[in-house]
Amino acid sequence: MTRYAGRKAVITGGTHGIGLAIVRALLDGGAEVLLTGRNEENIEKARADLGPSVQVVRSDAASLADIDALGRQVGDRFGTFDALFVNHGYARMELSTDVTDSSYDRTFDVNTKGAFFTVQRLAPLLRTGGSVVFTSSVADTGGTPGLILYSGSKAALWSFAQGFAAELLPRGIRVNAVSPGFIRTPSMGVDATAAEKEAFSQLGDEITPMKRHGTPEEVATAALFLAFDATFTTGVKLPVDGGLGQRLDPPGQ
Repeated sequence: MTRYAGRKAVITGGTHGIGLAIVRALLDGGAEVLLTGRNEENIEKARADLGPSVQVVRSDAASLADIDALGRQVGDRFGTFDALFVNHGYARMELSTDVTDSSYDRTFDVNTKGAFFTVQRLAPLLRTGGSVVFTSSVADTGGTPGLILYSGSKAALWSFAQGFAAELLPRGIRVNAVSPGFIRTPSMGVDATAAEKEAFSQLGDEITPMKRHGTPEEVATAALFLAFDATFTTGVKLPVDGGLGQRLDPPGQ
């Protein structure tokens, strides 16, 4: 396919789950891709699976030095590029009474500080008319026991997305977000025990109106739509959550 031929894209957190699904869809469409990851095992697997045409960069979104180095690598490889997918994230299941200074810092360093400075550093390299797509979460509104830090960080992320949409508008750069619900990935998107993940998964099937988890490919489709097809859309959040955020209930429920 040549749908994205000639396009250049950067995906943070692109070695697994939703990020990897975005990468694969871009490659299938003929795009040039640079992606980041932090886990060495995932990085090596992505390099082996995706081949030498894709640049896989080890980068910790919580490190400003790594973000600055990423900017140099993107500039060296692409010069300018078309789309930035800010997909990296961290979630640890813990009640407010269990939150520590270190868990607080890790969550906000990755999900908010890292996201903000990634866009700040890479936005000058985006071509005029390019796009940014954040991966937020259905948890960025409301309250969920055990996800108080994650929810707060994603709420801040959505606020950043709207702010960047306003500031980058003069360059014609559109900034939007996808808001996934329960998505079937190997990690289930949380740092938790196997038993906690299983319970989390069962909860997702129960409370999602469509009574199933989404797939990484379904989120990728929405992210790519915002990046390339929604050319008169900026500052919006597109739910990909099976109706969860809209509190839909089938008749008779």
